[in-house]
Amino acid sequence: MLKKLPPVFILALASFPAAQSPAPFEVHEATIAQIHGAMKAGRLTCRSLVEQYLRRIDAFDKNGPALNAIVVTSPDALQQAEAMDQRFTQGGMVGPLHCIPTIVKDNFETIGLQSANGSLALAGFVSDKDAFQVKQIKDAGAIVLAKSNMAEWAFSPVETINSILPGYTKNPYALDRVTAGSSGGTAASVAASMATIGLGSDTGNSIRGPSSHQALVGIRSTMGLTSRSGVMPLNLLADIAGPMGRTVEDVVTMFQVVVGSDPTDPVTAAAASHLPQNYATSLVRDGLQGARIGVLRFAYERDSTDPEVVQIFMRAVDDLRREGATIIDPGVIDGIGDIRRQPGVGSCMGFKYDINRYFAGHGDRIPMKSLADVIKSRRFHPSVQVRLDQAEAGTVNGPESDACKAETTYREQVRAAVTKAMDAQQIDAWVYPTWSNPPRLIGDLNTPGGDNSQFFSPTTGFPSIQVPMGYTRGGRLPAGITFFGRAWSEPALIKYAYAYEQATRHRRPPESTPPLR
Repeated sequence: MLKKLPPVFILALASFPAAQSPAPFEVHEATIAQIHGAMKAGRLTCRSLVEQYLRRIDAFDKNGPALNAIVVTSPDALQQAEAMDQRFTQGGMVGPLHCIPTIVKDNFETIGLQSANGSLALAGFVSDKDAFQVKQIKDAGAIVLAKSNMAEWAFSPVETINSILPGYTKNPYALDRVTAGSSGGTAASVAASMATIGLGSDTGNSIRGPSSHQALVGIRSTMGLTSRSGVMPLNLLADIAGPMGRTVEDVVTMFQVVVGSDPTDPVTAAAASHLPQNYATSLVRDGLQGARIGVLRFAYERDSTDPEVVQIFMRAVDDLRREGATIIDPGVIDGIGDIRRQPGVGSCMGFKYDINRYFAGHGDRIPMKSLADVIKSRRFHPSVQVRLDQAEAGTVNGPESDACKAETTYREQVRAAVTKAMDAQQIDAWVYPTWSNPPRLIGDLNTPGGDNSQFFSPTTGFPSIQVPMGYTRGGRLPAGITFFGRAWSEPALIKYAYAYEQATRHRRPPESTPPLR
């Protein structure tokens, strides 16, 4: 028989606080490392993680601020999450992206989910294979949570509007502002913590520009380091696909997964001699010590450049100097203006050539057989009519044409001029504002855009990384800095970008999409 406890002892027990269960894991602004740490500690399941992100999509995409960033969510996401939980119980993490909910742009082929390139003309197209990068992230454990809105056919670098969804995708930092294009849906959804990380594509701007407008990190790789297979083309001379995320570390984690040679994209054959590479070793806090950084004024100085953006950028340059970099200002690329002004360049292959070959490669599975079919269908947004008509009216110049030979010579001249300047001035990387102007008001196509990304990386095929550098207009509108380097210099650029990010920590979440109760 149990003895009665004395009253004094009962009082003593009552004075101890009740045991508390750990606080629920908060996905808002969560990193890959934090998610995996919580799973290993038994505080988080894959299913609960996916449920929280789906709640955020429901709360913020078509409701609340109505960002309009998501085309379709995966009906299988919760089932996949439960399978991940079983695999985790049996053998631990599947891979470096174990259960990481990922947003994928609408131009990536994705098994089981529509891939329409933002156009009603391709509505209903579901591929029977994954784009190379989608397969890579799935094999590494990622869950494709949703497909994101995009500028139709990836045409626009300044806004995200198409014929699939009514209305614009909104910038979560200011709902009356654009997201940039064409990967604006991926950027808005990742910035709003509707997923952990995302995939976008970049022909002239579309990873870096939306990342700048939404305080994200984005990598455009060296041409050939990442495959474009299964990504609908805009111009294969410049198309790149890759990661967008809230931190350099997260983006590098995904970048490590998606790089590599792919026999279905012959341009990646060049990557073989530069891999394997452990990009995580570049995540060092003092990575700017001893670096020689050139300020590339040619990239951003023009009459319409916003003075506040320049002021923030020069503060960023001061931050680089404080972190141990030697600043070369201005860094000069002799003759670059004359090279850029050459007549008759830019008529090699292009959208008509590439999209018609893409359609032909998919046979009866895809609803359109040619660009002419797209125009005849009238199933596209009125804003792209002129661009489609111009492409169809243009001459198709194949790889062996005089136009393509001239284009090759032009690109080689730009590469040589950039490399020669870096050698002569002993420059390790260039920096410039990713955009010279704040995000435009939605629907405004008259005020300066400010896109600085169209020339250097796309023409040379050299890599660049965008990182948040601050905010304009009373701290409301994000601005970004680009680190641009030589071919295959991703390890160095990651080192500089990470050191700058850790020293400044400009990333902050948008107020329109706070944590959910």
